[in-house]
Amino acid sequence: MYHQETVETGAIPDQEIIRRISQGEKNLYALLVRRYNQRLYRIGMSILHDEAEVEDAMQESYVNAWGSLEKFQFKSQFSTWLTRIMINECLLRIKKRKKILEMKEEMMDHYHQTTDQQNALSKILNADLKKALEQAVLDLPEKYRTVFVMREVEHMNVFETKECLSISESNVKVRLNRAKALLRNSLNDLYKSGEVFGFHLSRCDKMVERVMARIN
Repeated sequence: MYHQETVETGAIPDQEIIRRISQGEKNLYALLVRRYNQRLYRIGMSILHDEAEVEDAMQESYVNAWGSLEKFQFKSQFSTWLTRIMINECLLRIKKRKKILEMKEEMMDHYHQTTDQQNALSKILNADLKKALEQAVLDLPEKYRTVFVMREVEHMNVFETKECLSISESNVKVRLNRAKALLRNSLNDLYKSGEVFGFHLSRCDKMVERVMARIN
């Protein structure tokens, strides 16, 4: 294990170490790693500002440098070449960060847009249902309609209702039950209509095309 460079190994130039590595002394690459750890770490921190990510970038840079070591022709110093690899790796990670951030922002925008659409649809549906219910109540015979509004809408109790209408308590209950039954029948006809959440012909065709394309 090369825990630190000794005076002897520290005197070996990069070029000599690389030459010996190419001749089979692969374990000498550890010397280069230890020699440039401090430099790469400092440069990485200046770009990424994150210790864990800098260490990952250093590891990736050393691996990439190792994979290209045979192509290194000493047109520049090894230290310069390795530093460039580290900088490129850091910049690539910055780009990935930005891309991930943009994707998250797009997802949030889509979420908010979808939520707004859902809220708008919900308002429309609620408005339509309210209108349909109001119409169904209006269509009730007056004696049932009045009891229904007093008991279910105004939440008047049975005693107060019977006093206002001058009818018996049992009559109040009978009329209310009859009103609810008539409303159920009326609203049943509404939600059984094919217009509710209709999946119309053009959408159906597209779905068929997509499914058949996948299975074929």
